[in-house]
Amino acid sequence: MAEHSHLREANFRLTRCRSSVPRARAMLRARLGEWRAGESVSECGELVLSELVTNAVRVPAPGDRLVGVRIECRGRGEFLRLEVSDAGEGRPEVRQPGELDKGGRGLLLVEALAHRWGVDERRAGIGKTVWAELLAPQADFTPAESRIAAVSVRPGQCVRAWGAWHPVRAVRSERFASGGPVVVIVLDDGGPALRLHAAEPLTVRTTPAVEAAPVVPS
Repeated sequence: MAEHSHLREANFRLTRCRSSVPRARAMLRARLGEWRAGESVSECGELVLSELVTNAVRVPAPGDRLVGVRIECRGRGEFLRLEVSDAGEGRPEVRQPGELDKGGRGLLLVEALAHRWGVDERRAGIGKTVWAELLAPQADFTPAESRIAAVSVRPGQCVRAWGAWHPVRAVRSERFASGGPVVVIVLDDGGPALRLHAAEPLTVRTTPAVEAAPVVPS
């Protein structure tokens, strides 16, 4: 899985304003959708990230400083790690607000939902990084799409060709007249078979095709 580690990580920067909180939630949900994480993981992750980003945009910091967000998924059934970096001083602490207090419960929520959380000094620059890790037992972080050599394509996958996805029914090997290896990929939707050099890259995915092949005029 090491070759796909960059596909299980996302980094982005946000301005220090209130609208960055829903934007962070939306970006997290979109990425977890790509990673096919469970609904409970998405809901808890959004709540935790909302609190971390809210704290980061509120902390006193130079006006032109952005808030950094990093999302990382580690393996299958392991952790969703959320990191939020800001240029503010100090370290956030869990408070015990009274019944009449309107705020101060954000880190209590993080502490309740996260498997663990903490604060690190930023390796470069000023400020800190607040992080939280959530258990993600329902997630499948295998990339939904990947580029592989034609010889590695297997029946049951979908391949991208002619601008659409096509399910693969069978794969067989042949040879060019010159003796080079050929892969013949038979499609399950009646389209013409693909004849490719064994090393030629194709985009594949294991989920069913969701878009119809374009209509070719007769």
